[in-house]
Amino acid sequence: MENKGFCVIVFESTHFAIAAESRLKEKAYPIEIIPTPREITASCGLSIKFNPEGLDDIKQEIREGKIGIKGIFQMYKKEEGRGFKPVL
Repeated sequence: MENKGFCVIVFESTHFAIAAESRLKEKAYPIEIIPTPREITASCGLSIKFNPEGLDDIKQEIREGKIGIKGIFQMYKKEEGRGFKPVL
């Protein structure tokens, strides 16, 4: 049985992570900067965590800001640990 977790944006670089954080916080999105989960990628060390309910709006902000991302992942908690599902 899986429970919905949160989403994580993985960036092409730290520069893009900081630009996205600034843009999203300026518009009052509830986000949090976290270390990129190593199960997803070992590239950029910073990611943004947010609730799945904001996914469509945040995807639009990322596009409009021309922010380089490697992907957005929906994270799930499972009995055996965590699962990751790409959503973009």
